[in-house]
Amino acid sequence: MGKNKLRKFSENLTFRCMVQPAFDEIFRKDHPLKGRWREDFFGNDRPIVLELGCGRGEYTVGLAAAHPEVNYIGVDIKGARMWRGAKTATEQGMDNVAFLRTRIEFIGSFFAPDEVDQIWITFPDPQMNKRRVNKRLTAPGFLERYAQFIKADGIVHLKTDSGHLHEYTKAVLAANGIVPSVCCDDIYCKGIADAKLSIKTTYESRFLAEGLPITYLQWSPGGRKIFAAPDFPADELLVGEHTPVR
Repeated sequence: MGKNKLRKFSENLTFRCMVQPAFDEIFRKDHPLKGRWREDFFGNDRPIVLELGCGRGEYTVGLAAAHPEVNYIGVDIKGARMWRGAKTATEQGMDNVAFLRTRIEFIGSFFAPDEVDQIWITFPDPQMNKRRVNKRLTAPGFLERYAQFIKADGIVHLKTDSGHLHEYTKAVLAANGIVPSVCCDDIYCKGIADAKLSIKTTYESRFLAEGLPITYLQWSPGGRKIFAAPDFPADELLVGEHTPVR
């Protein structure tokens, strides 16, 4: 492991905004902050919004800067990347930002029913290998995890450069009777007037430079707890998709 990565891991331990539970803390039991993020971490009763797969935390920090009346939590497993967002939030004295280092498979150990108001999924790995379809962050199994803690009228956002992930997610929603409130296959071409979508991460800037359209979906789970898999041909997911290195 490189010295720079070790330095970041060490500095992560000093950031109040960084929560890094040990594996055995959440593998067979819930984390102490579950159901208590507002009281014990943020010290307020404001809405909670998650960014899943937050990477460097650029979107989490950008949203938090624009909306100090909302609590934002970036979630990822890669601590060296999250260091950037945690350091920025610390340097800027932002008290409405947290970063949670964990696998999203364990997300149910951290949040109680109705604790989360919104979820952002920004530029996730589209998992183009047919054997990894269930690893997509909008696969039915993951939507069922989110349903454990998002409010019935909560909102989920998917912003991605992957046309296949966009279409796959539309198919998942359709299979479960969910109609997206916003569905756009090119947010810059269509000119959606939403300041939240104008935040650009390092990945998005790279994708735009490559000429890739940025797509967006917004929907509400509507209290649904069980999600069926879509009738979506697996081979269709692998044809013609350019998958940038992430």
